[in-house]
Amino acid sequence: MSTGSSRTTEGIKTFKGQGSALRAGRLGTMGLLLSVLAASAPLLVVAGVMPTTFGVMGVVGTPLLFVVLGIVLILFSVGYAEMSRHVHNAGAFYAYIARGLGGTAGVGASLVALVAYSAMQVGVYGILGFEVSVLFGLYLDIELAWWIPALLAVAVVGVLGWLKIDLNAKVLGVLLLIEVALVVIFNFAAVADPAKEGLSLHAFNPDTLTGAGLGTALCFCFAAFVGFEQAPVYAEETSRPQVVVSRVMFLAVGFAALFLAFSSWALTVAAGPSSIVGASEEQGPNLLFALTETRLGGTFTDVLHVLFLTGMFAALLSFHNVVARYAFAMGREGLLPAAFGRTNSASGAPGTGSLLQSAVSLVIVLAFALTDDGPVGDPTTPVLQLFTWMGNVGALGVITLMAAASAAVIAFFVRRGAARAQAWRLVAAAIAGLALVTIAVYTVKDFAVLVGSGPGSLLRWVLPGIIVAAALTGLVYGAVLRGRNPELHARIGLGNEAFQLEKAAESRDSETTPVQA
Repeated sequence: MSTGSSRTTEGIKTFKGQGSALRAGRLGTMGLLLSVLAASAPLLVVAGVMPTTFGVMGVVGTPLLFVVLGIVLILFSVGYAEMSRHVHNAGAFYAYIARGLGGTAGVGASLVALVAYSAMQVGVYGILGFEVSVLFGLYLDIELAWWIPALLAVAVVGVLGWLKIDLNAKVLGVLLLIEVALVVIFNFAAVADPAKEGLSLHAFNPDTLTGAGLGTALCFCFAAFVGFEQAPVYAEETSRPQVVVSRVMFLAVGFAALFLAFSSWALTVAAGPSSIVGASEEQGPNLLFALTETRLGGTFTDVLHVLFLTGMFAALLSFHNVVARYAFAMGREGLLPAAFGRTNSASGAPGTGSLLQSAVSLVIVLAFALTDDGPVGDPTTPVLQLFTWMGNVGALGVITLMAAASAAVIAFFVRRGAARAQAWRLVAAAIAGLALVTIAVYTVKDFAVLVGSGPGSLLRWVLPGIIVAAALTGLVYGAVLRGRNPELHARIGLGNEAFQLEKAAESRDSETTPVQA
């Protein structure tokens, strides 16, 4: 493809042509909101994340954690949303960090983002496979290993990754609305029929935020919010990115905080604050369904089981799209091979990035499957390891990215002489950044609780070390690029802006070049 002339492809406005840009104007406020909320998969959080937080981490005050995290993320969004008005790039986090803290930091962030979102997606394959296995045994009396449906899901998601983003947004949106409605019905049923302790607000008592697993509980609850920060990833594909992206972020955080706090409190009301930890330990992901069946009957519970699967699938699609777009942005800027920076001619989707994510998912699911020596129906490998470990590794990576992005927001506006005008946003970013760093530190400190090992366990350091290794590798790579290819390094984070600048420079050169007689 020529890079020296102006080319326009239908639906894409870039002189580089279709291969260098995602289709613009394909998502409005509602489409983008549904896409980013689907990544959090509300039913997956209520049935999977919450029982794990109660049972494995032993934190009764999970509803209060959602409130605290909601406040932190609102503060983070103030600066992040303002940054989204100035930078439109499918690389979102790494582009923002590059524009604020420099290209080398941006490269480090890009690898952390790839690893973090890939880990979160792969973790969902574990609990999805387990749930399908349980349903086969429950309704068909068939023993099915969890990794069979998990691998099938990898294949299906990989195929859908090639489809247009607007089609995926419609699918994600329908699934999201249905599962939210069902969870809300359960919440009111729990309030109407509480356990013997009644409508207790004990879960909102600060004294409940105790226990050795508080750090990993913070991290795991944080994972339930993941999705809202993905809005800028789609900035190039929205109709009015300066308005739509920031609006969607605040709507997503506000909805998630209220919904998750209320839903986790409803679980404590239904089981009883004094019994929620023990019940979660015993029931695991089945806790919600057991509580639902006694209040709303078997048919409702059966529907909830199905929506649990579709919700997880929606999350898989959403994470897949985000990873593919990060890979696309990195390929476009030369951080990955050029093939990743090209889109499909038919759909405009970042096809090579989609293939990369599918390949990574396949390898990791196979690795856990081959090392699983438990019987069919044992949740240890798919839920307590693949889902819980990868979910926390991914969440730790996103927390790290957010902390760095908070610093980048401050640096970005200070360097441009806008510190006074943006003062209150920069203060919010600073507070959020300090809170996020604190959460990250406590998460790493408590990783031994997550893996069920002693303080001397190697695994408690290996898992968070994955994020550290990605960051260090990226920083070294960025430093090498700065020395060997300063022109490429200077373009990191500019995305399609770099191509437009090239076009403008070439136009000026052609105007000043004398015509030969």
